Amino acid sequence: MDVTFVSTNRGKFREVADLLAPYGVNVRWSRRALPELQADRLETVARAKLAAVPASLPRVLVEDSGLFLDGLGGFPGVYSAPIHALWGFGPILELLARRPRGAAFRTVAALRWGRTTRLFHGEVRGRIARRPRGHHGFGFDPIFIPEGESRTFAQMTAEEKDAISHRGQALRRAGAWMRGRTGSAGPA
Repeated sequence: MDVTFVSTNRGKFREVADLLAPYGVNVRWSRRALPELQADRLETVARAKLAAVPASLPRVLVEDSGLFLDGLGGFPGVYSAPIHALWGFGPILELLARRPRGAAFRTVAALRWGRTTRLFHGEVRGRIARRPRGHHGFGFDPIFIPEGESRTFAQMTAEEKDAISHRGQALRRAGAWMRGRTGSAGPA
């Protein structure tokens, strides 16, 4: 079965395709900028992105993710992508110099399957590194260390990251739901 993933981020597309392949889902990529609604919840942003995709695409997947920092009251959260594009890592690391470094990466994947819309959530807790480490992944991956790890996401292989990541959790849930709609085989 096919689903179209809409995003401008090639790294996210690769993750989505890899995560959904075991469920028998072939992911097509539509490289298209979607509106980044200024809202306080990932669910609201993901629904707005999905609504912006033409209805002519019957099976569409979008997602929105954010890095929520305990020491900054959840900032940058839903504004993670524009903050990373504007600041990079430096100001975030400076702001956390004397604050708690706990953090959570969260994802909401929104799926339109014909006339049905479903949201799938994922979250991984961790902490922020003192400096960027690693060269894999994208976004804030070089400064996020998941719980139980000493390495950042950017120091992990794609397979290691996908096994524990927020996006991995949400997309495995989406993959299981899609598999259930078609009866195709996939991971148990």
